[in-house]
Amino acid sequence: MAKKKNKTEETDASVEAFLDGVSPDQKRRDSVILNETMKRITGCEAKMWGPTMVGFGSYHYKYDSGREGDYFRTGFSPRKQNLAVYIMPGFDKFKPLLAKLGKYKTGKSCLYINKLDDVDFATLEELITSAFQLMARKYGP
Repeated sequence: MAKKKNKTEETDASVEAFLDGVSPDQKRRDSVILNETMKRITGCEAKMWGPTMVGFGSYHYKYDSGREGDYFRTGFSPRKQNLAVYIMPGFDKFKPLLAKLGKYKTGKSCLYINKLDDVDFATLEELITSAFQLMARKYGP
């Protein structure tokens, strides 16, 4: 049986070209800020994952089912409705930070923000930093 390929994989596409094409202007500006912030926090270069996700760092996972693959440790995607910030460990360990963050919604590991002005940016930086460090402890540097 052929191994199932992951839908989202790292590509060679240009992050800068992708961000240049983001609209409207506010979302593009917020995306550039997130890109620079995540680069500084992680020490990793931004990479495109699939056609619309900007990821930083990577890790290898393996589920009990045998499925395995690689994914980014943190990242974001400027979606039509909002900015999706990927907090890969999920949110259970970060409730005190979320209480200070501002206006947002969450999914399993997605933090949905309409615009960066809706959140306390220092708290967002702390959340991204803490989640990235947690991933490093779990999966190695």
